[in-house]
Amino acid sequence: MSAPLSAEVGGESWAFDRVEDLPDAGTLDDGLLVDALTNRRSVREFAPDPITAEQSAGLLWAAQGMTADWGGRTAPSAGALYPLEVYLVTDDDVRHYVPDGHQVQVRDSTEARTAVAEAVGQDSALDATALIVITGTPDRLKPKYLLRAERYTLMEAGHAAQNLLLAATALGLGGVSIGAFDAGAVARALDLPYGEDPIYVLPIGVPARAR
Repeated sequence: MSAPLSAEVGGESWAFDRVEDLPDAGTLDDGLLVDALTNRRSVREFAPDPITAEQSAGLLWAAQGMTADWGGRTAPSAGALYPLEVYLVTDDDVRHYVPDGHQVQVRDSTEARTAVAEAVGQDSALDATALIVITGTPDRLKPKYLLRAERYTLMEAGHAAQNLLLAATALGLGGVSIGAFDAGAVARALDLPYGEDPIYVLPIGVPARAR
């Protein structure tokens, strides 16, 4: 068995087993922004239907995808310093999104999803097909923004979460943003680097019924 790979995330190493390319965002091209804004609702009850690879790619791209050759992304960032990371957690693995190259670093795990759901302690987290965790590393902003670094990191997380929820609506999915959870337990479940803190957990899936 080969040793796990690792990459710098938030200034520290995050171990993973392999890297996978993601497909294009696909059906996001078919959606109208006004429809997504009108139809978005907080969805807490989910059908057991799986999320497709194209839907997963669209969600991750909407949150932090690169949209400019110089590195600009879908969500605005103070000083273009990008303190956020996005993880998609399923029954089988944890997928860390890499905007440059539109890839995911995949860590095989059959325990992380349950641990994150228990840290949330809400039925929506237990029932959703996938959990998306948005984390932040304010230290990336501190050299430039000092005491405002944490505030700007939280603001950016809000931008990314709204992008993601609108994309979910456009893709025929639903979700809800949750801020009340055991952050330490989520960090341990994902084995996050020191200084990288969970901000949002978003249960995502096919809505159980129309809202």
